[in-house]
Amino acid sequence: MSRKVGRAARRNRIRRVLREFFRLHQEEIDRPLDIVVVPKRNLDPKTVDLALVEQEFPPVLSRVLQETTAAAPHERP
Repeated sequence: MSRKVGRAARRNRIRRVLREFFRLHQEEIDRPLDIVVVPKRNLDPKTVDLALVEQEFPPVLSRVLQETTAAAPHERP
């Protein structure tokens, strides 16, 4: 996360909330996958909480998982 988002304390808060979201939803991600999250510059770190992330991320996560499933070659059993 770059300094465009804010000072270290603000960046770390956003990072902690995102990590908690992915920790709670790790069972939904069934394959090794690197996900890069780039917050918008106008994001107010004070408003970022788990409820907001729970509202915004599931549709994006499901779309990413569908795209990776469609693009992934068939795995051997």
